[in-house]
Amino acid sequence: MASYSILITRSAAKELERVPTKDRERIVRRIGALADDPRPTGAEKLSGDDKYRIRQGDYRILYEIEDQLLVVTVVRIGNRREVYR
Repeated sequence: MASYSILITRSAAKELERVPTKDRERIVRRIGALADDPRPTGAEKLSGDDKYRIRQGDYRILYEIEDQLLVVTVVRIGNRREVYR
């Protein structure tokens, strides 16, 4: 199976910068793992959107998958209380 490319939107990169260093390292590892498996155990498809969500501690990573192009685009990263707003 081919590996997916990971793209992070500019707004998601800024949100990632605001995350504390310890949590940021875990989030980056989790995003990197999406290249091999874009739909890991625990990933949920959001209703009403073509986006998926994975959890990393108190943070949520929202992303879109383009299977034809083998691309995963991270669109939001944030605390679970704020990310869906």
